[in-house]
Amino acid sequence: MNPAPASSPTPAHPATRYWPLVLAATAMLMITMGVRQSMGLFVAPIGRSTGLTVAQISFALAIGQFVWGAVQPVFGAIADQRGPGRVLVAGGVLLAGGLVLAPALASEWGLLFTLGVLSAAGAGAGSFSILIGATAQHMPAEKRSMAAGVINAGGSFGQFVFAPLVQAVISAAGWAAAMWTLAASALATLPLAWPLRRRTRPATNASSGPQAGAAPALSLREQLRVAVRDRSYWMLHLGFFTCGVHIAFLVTHLPGEIALCGLPASVSAVSLALIGLFNVAGSLAAGWLGQRVRMKYLLAAMYASRVLLIAIYLASPPTPLTFFVFSAGLGLTWLATVPPTAGLVGKLFGPRYLGTLFGLTLLSHQLGGFFGAWVGGLVLERFGDYSWMWYADMALALIAAAANLPIREAAPMTVRAQPQAQTT
Repeated sequence: MNPAPASSPTPAHPATRYWPLVLAATAMLMITMGVRQSMGLFVAPIGRSTGLTVAQISFALAIGQFVWGAVQPVFGAIADQRGPGRVLVAGGVLLAGGLVLAPALASEWGLLFTLGVLSAAGAGAGSFSILIGATAQHMPAEKRSMAAGVINAGGSFGQFVFAPLVQAVISAAGWAAAMWTLAASALATLPLAWPLRRRTRPATNASSGPQAGAAPALSLREQLRVAVRDRSYWMLHLGFFTCGVHIAFLVTHLPGEIALCGLPASVSAVSLALIGLFNVAGSLAAGWLGQRVRMKYLLAAMYASRVLLIAIYLASPPTPLTFFVFSAGLGLTWLATVPPTAGLVGKLFGPRYLGTLFGLTLLSHQLGGFFGAWVGGLVLERFGDYSWMWYADMALALIAAAANLPIREAAPMTVRAQPQAQTT
């Protein structure tokens, strides 16, 4: 049986030491996620400029979804072993380079390389698993959920800031100028990597649970063997896979859905910004609640709420107000799934290899993201609208909600539960 997580913190540091790290990670995620979550605004302008179809552009962005997830366990392992500093700097350079080159290589294969590989890999190197892992090792266990919520809120705030900015630059100067603007923003991540460059060296087996006591620390390979035998870890993967389908479909194709309804591009920009704005509140709430209730129940409730939101949207008239209300509702859970998912990985296995283990969970998310972005384009070309994707999205959200319920999770420490309070 897999050992449960430690109840005592890894090396405790005063708040004046670890919260500056959280703020640096928050600012970095604001940039990398703001860039990524604005890519859907480029689909129509690139199509008009190059003659590429929606399916071709969607496939490049779908590859980007997969690459963003695929690099995170790799970069997470490097960060866990050698420290996150070099990983974060390399990520900023790759992200900026891919964005700069995209207008010059505006063919199907060129977009696959620049947006699908380079910029996606760069954004992945400066994303959730590395940033949350880098800060978790410096924090007491009872503060990690809230810290993850704050960092995650930075990514959501980036979407709120970048979506209208990108649309404004596209409208005023074209999509190439907007790409170059994003590239310049990506370079701002480089100085933010400095305070996050160090990692802690645990004295005991922090990568296992409380029953491990002072057992010798597991190696990364040993910890991976423990994780792949854990049913709860695979349930997290399944739920996060279906979440990835949902998120990538919307961030890539919501502007197209709005255009099909005869509404202007400004509605798309405002809708994406509202998702980001409301997810700031959702992420902070998820981080706070994760310290007080079981995180698996939070995840199940968030996934189930999406079924209701989509059903209400499909039954409503296609007006700007409908999209704004729909976006606000989505925003409350949009990326708010990240803090409890990362928190559950930390509960199951501790913070030592969180960058790697949560990175693998994000890879499952982005496998789903690949299908959400790509199949959305195929469905549009085959049927002329996105109706079948909406129905599939509802079914997958139900699967995600159900997958989280059997996860093994102890009651939060703040509740002072009895030692036998673990459930199955």
